[in-house]
Amino acid sequence: MFFVGFPLLIIPLAVYNMIAFLTPPADGWATKLYTVHLLSGLDWSVTLGDAMIAGTLFLLFIEVVKATGAKSVVDHILSFLVFGGAVAEFLLVQQAANSTFAILTAICFIDVIAGMFIRLRVSRRERQIAADYARAHPTEADEHGTAA
Repeated sequence: MFFVGFPLLIIPLAVYNMIAFLTPPADGWATKLYTVHLLSGLDWSVTLGDAMIAGTLFLLFIEVVKATGAKSVVDHILSFLVFGGAVAEFLLVQQAANSTFAILTAICFIDVIAGMFIRLRVSRRERQIAADYARAHPTEADEHGTAA
């Protein structure tokens, strides 16, 4: 699969940086993209920051699905590096010191933790399946009481 080995959450961080550094310093994350008229009679305005977070959550979903499959140690390390870079940028760069980027950083953290726990759970289940199979299908040496 093409996406295995590539941390997808680097995409919204790159898009965020392109928007933050290439647009005027006005509060661009509060820019209204669309207004939804709700049944309650109120209007809900979707901002650029809201859209960025929603897109990042979708990519987080894909990352979690990847973690249930053949996600390797390299994938986990890359996810951790993306999270570390996001934390460093949040702490050190003025354009990243806002709620939108803080939430993006939190999503990166969830990716690291979820990937790690899912991988531990999957490996535990794989070991249990192997142990159950070994008990159900003992080798010929075990049946005779000799070591294999």
